[in-house]
Amino acid sequence: MEPLLVRNGLVLTLGKTNQVLPGHSVLIEAAKISRIAPDAEFRTYKGAEIQARGKAVLPGFINTHMHFYSTFARGLIKADPSRDFNEILRNLWWRLDRKLTLEDSYMSAMIPLIDCIRKGTTTVIDHHASPGAIRGSLQAIANAVQESGLRAALCYEVSDRDGAEITEQGLLENVEFIKECHRNPSDKLKGLFGLHASFTVSDQTLKRAVELAFPLNAGFHVHTAEALSDQEECLRNHGIRVVERFRKFGILGPNTICAHCVHVDENEMDLLARTGTSVVHNPQSNMNNAVGVANVPRMVEKGICVGLGTDAMTVDMLEEARSAVWAQRLGQRNPSVGFVEAMQALTLNNGRIADRHWNLGLGELKAGGAADIAILDYIPPTPIGPENVLGHICFGLAESQVDTTICGGTVLMQAKELKIPIDEERISARSRELASSLWARF
Repeated sequence: MEPLLVRNGLVLTLGKTNQVLPGHSVLIEAAKISRIAPDAEFRTYKGAEIQARGKAVLPGFINTHMHFYSTFARGLIKADPSRDFNEILRNLWWRLDRKLTLEDSYMSAMIPLIDCIRKGTTTVIDHHASPGAIRGSLQAIANAVQESGLRAALCYEVSDRDGAEITEQGLLENVEFIKECHRNPSDKLKGLFGLHASFTVSDQTLKRAVELAFPLNAGFHVHTAEALSDQEECLRNHGIRVVERFRKFGILGPNTICAHCVHVDENEMDLLARTGTSVVHNPQSNMNNAVGVANVPRMVEKGICVGLGTDAMTVDMLEEARSAVWAQRLGQRNPSVGFVEAMQALTLNNGRIADRHWNLGLGELKAGGAADIAILDYIPPTPIGPENVLGHICFGLAESQVDTTICGGTVLMQAKELKIPIDEERISARSRELASSLWARF
């Protein structure tokens, strides 16, 4: 890989360093950032370059909870109206995921991966379900990830809702993919152990999942207290709350992601904090499903690493971050809370969560870190510095266009033109064919 210089931009390092560096350049060598310095220090540089004057240079965005397969629900109007979250699952998502084929899983991932490139998102942690075509589904998605040039951590959603045989296939799909990631280590692909949620997974299945995951040193990715009904079912059938149940079986820990956590109490927050378990906030999805708003400021206060995901509502992480701010203020009925916590879920904590699996310095521009970069059109109209950069991101950059996306030093999009060797029109046409066929089976 030849060196590449991103020249003379407004460099926003984000992450722990959180520096604002006007007129700086970023030198990329061997898939990593080797140097960040004033542009004048690169006068003698003769290699490939990308001009970033009049643009902001940021770390590539990270989405810590996604469902690629949800792509095929876009425009679907056959689902019955739903009165609550459980009906949404029964009327839409569980009907749709049962009909997915292996090609559906591949193509429904390819489309949002292309969209990720267009939005500057370079790392995605996905949670997959296709009960009618489980075996090989994660590899099908992995193929799409490799073609896109992005990074992704994949898992299969184990659930007892479709019977014992499907449960077993889901368990083994996780094991096989994680083992494949170990056999062929990659900076682009990682494996987690997926579970749907407490209310669809029996004690026996939780026990077996832990027995399978532990020797692989695999963390879990699981929906947690997304709706109040999850807690009600857990108390009714197990006599304890959801996070307590996960702690009992050994699910919690630094490599585990608990998505949502809308309805966790103080004790559950303490358990999440003590075990170092990550929480991922998904505000647009929570509002769309009318399940409530997670108390992110309280979780952060307790020391929980709270990241930001989209739950497939979008691939635009800046849009999701803005939504997180509004959701926190509405949920707390206070226009002065939640801004820093919501924005840092994206600009600080998503990198921390991702690096528990990659250890590449993701989510921050720094020497020695991964060369994952998003370049956006942005000339700040007001003063900008470390103390107010989050305000510029929320109220300025979030409305700007992504010009260039780089992952692992490879340019995936430049000047808003895709640089990966794919035929987007052909892929979209095939996606429409597959979605139409799936809708007919829905």
